[in-house]
Amino acid sequence: MNSKNSPQVAIIMGSTSDEEEMKNCMKILTEEGINHTVDYISAHREPEKLSAFLKTLEPNGYKVIIAAAGGAAALPGVCAAYTDLPVIGVPLTSSALNGIDALYSIVMMPGGVPVATMSVGSWGAKNAAVFAVKILKLIG
Repeated sequence: MNSKNSPQVAIIMGSTSDEEEMKNCMKILTEEGINHTVDYISAHREPEKLSAFLKTLEPNGYKVIIAAAGGAAALPGVCAAYTDLPVIGVPLTSSALNGIDALYSIVMMPGGVPVATMSVGSWGAKNAAVFAVKILKLIG
């Protein structure tokens, strides 16, 4: 499944309620002609499902993961733990702390488990798409 028409970017959110902040991410990827999928899998509520899903991405031709999460924001880090694909984390504003907690959760990954961390909210979502496009251009 490594054809040009195969999805190259997996966008993962913990909940459908995260979609509003991520809409520009999907829009930019579409405008750039980057095939992508969108899945809603919670790292906290569905860890086994997430693990199984992540293990399918690289064999199916995916090149980049964009993981968006608010609050404790475990999703990007869990993604990085289960795959060698580059993970771009987008902290969302869905908590009482307006995304600062999510930002800290994503940016403070331990050594050896890197997650590229974007800014909080819709700007971060947009930048995640732009960054994914740049990565894809580099790897051809």
